[in-house]
Amino acid sequence: MSALEITSTSQPSIPTQFDVLVIGSGAAGLYAALCLPQHLQVGLITKDTLKTGASDWAQGGIAAAIAPNDSPQLHFQDTIKAGAGLGEVDAIEFLVEKAPAAIANLVNLGVAFDRRGKNLAMTLEAAHSRPRVLHAADTTGRAIVSTLTERVLQRENIQVITNAFALSLWIDEQSDRCLGVSLLYQSKVFWLRSPATILATGGGGQVFAQTTNPAVSTGDGVALAWRAGAVLRDLEFVQFHPTALTVPGAPHFLISEAVRGEGAHLVDESGSRFAFNYHPSGELAPRDVVSRAIFTHLQKTAPDPANARVYLDLRPIDPERIRHRFPNIIQVCQHWGIDVFQELIPVAPAAHYWMGGIATDKMNQTSIPGLYAIGETASTGVHGANRLASNSLLECIVYAAELSKLEVDLDFADKEFNLETQMSSFSDELENSLAKLGELISPLQKLVWQSAGICRSQKIMEEAIAQIVSWRQQLATHPASQLLLAQKPTQTIQFQSAQTEKNLRYYAETFNLLDIAYLILKSAAFRTESRGGHYRSDYPETSTAWQLHTLVKQEHWWISPPTQSNN
Repeated sequence: MSALEITSTSQPSIPTQFDVLVIGSGAAGLYAALCLPQHLQVGLITKDTLKTGASDWAQGGIAAAIAPNDSPQLHFQDTIKAGAGLGEVDAIEFLVEKAPAAIANLVNLGVAFDRRGKNLAMTLEAAHSRPRVLHAADTTGRAIVSTLTERVLQRENIQVITNAFALSLWIDEQSDRCLGVSLLYQSKVFWLRSPATILATGGGGQVFAQTTNPAVSTGDGVALAWRAGAVLRDLEFVQFHPTALTVPGAPHFLISEAVRGEGAHLVDESGSRFAFNYHPSGELAPRDVVSRAIFTHLQKTAPDPANARVYLDLRPIDPERIRHRFPNIIQVCQHWGIDVFQELIPVAPAAHYWMGGIATDKMNQTSIPGLYAIGETASTGVHGANRLASNSLLECIVYAAELSKLEVDLDFADKEFNLETQMSSFSDELENSLAKLGELISPLQKLVWQSAGICRSQKIMEEAIAQIVSWRQQLATHPASQLLLAQKPTQTIQFQSAQTEKNLRYYAETFNLLDIAYLILKSAAFRTESRGGHYRSDYPETSTAWQLHTLVKQEHWWISPPTQSNN
């Protein structure tokens, strides 16, 4: 920032320190803020408005063993099996045993789950041995997030900071503690101090050309933590949802697997239920199996597999049942000219959920003191190599509840810190680089989809890594990159226009996506087997030698001791 000039300007309209910072406003971030002790002053930072994350898009539901014919042990067994040998026993036991209390807490907060009479309604989803998935029609995530948002806005100790973007973590050089973040907000970059920072920024689906994730899912939390030196885990494991709406011009809207659980058939152009050719459970096999079945079938049968599709046939389901369970799917399909009662829904696989993330313990603590991670941003060990359907919202709630026990050193934040405010003069340079960035995003997404998508191989991944390294080096030479790499306060920066703020956010998201692409590809190349959400055509078998986690800290990749999974 040698080209910056010192100028006097007003300070941001928010405090310079909080007792706790929560970055992200999906189910994990919202519930974390609500569970934190109410004597703590909490800053809840969201890079858009509230209700724009993937939680709000979650359709299927939230899993919990609360039915008389169900048990946490059965839920545990299903989760272990889905995890393909990498689910951590302690973490999963913790999840399933606390699930009933988590549901009770959500009901008490006012979440309106569907009911059958006085009882909570539950449906069966793929790879579950019992109907245990609670839902609110087909907008369960929205129902949960809406309720949590209302509760958050009622809390006097929580200050919501919208349209704010965390650029980097503040790491103390002496203690290696996280002391807060640098924030892009209201045409400024400034530092927020806090003894506890919680990353709840969701996944990174936007690194793929085909994804069900919203536009905000750019892997920000994982990228920030990696650059700060946190240990990450299992980044190669990406779940590809088998059935995303595939209509020209339409977003990849997720058609919940609850549709298949209720009886919908997966068919090809000829009407054949082809999934049974690949797995005895057909369309109710685990997600990765169904995704590969579709991919493989299209490779064999379609002239242009990359742009081909298969179909969901809802006609075997009673029409009234469809109206009751899937009103949102009906509405979206109607918007794109599809009558689900009479016509087939065109679908294809898309990146949906990232099992890997920042390695954490049951208290959500990362390897960096003062830094926590929760939800899809974290790797708690509950999902292993392949997440069981509807365990993601449950993980958010169960693990966030543990933050009620968080102890914060309030003396830590006593010292005031004041920084000179400087006027940015790299606006023009940032403007000029945007055209190149715009040309980069689409090729990046396509490259990652082709090299680290449903099927992977060493040669293709190595070529992709080399290209991404080149792109990252190009971005690193830009002066704005210093803002993303800084890990201690140097100055507060004032921009000359609001447009510069928008440009810098776009730049930062691109920077993060390049880091995420690099991490996924390097981890996928490191694991020389196929397991769960990681499939390699050059190593198609699962190896007992690889029943362990991949770990990464900065540029060092290594393996964990063998997991305790009993699968």
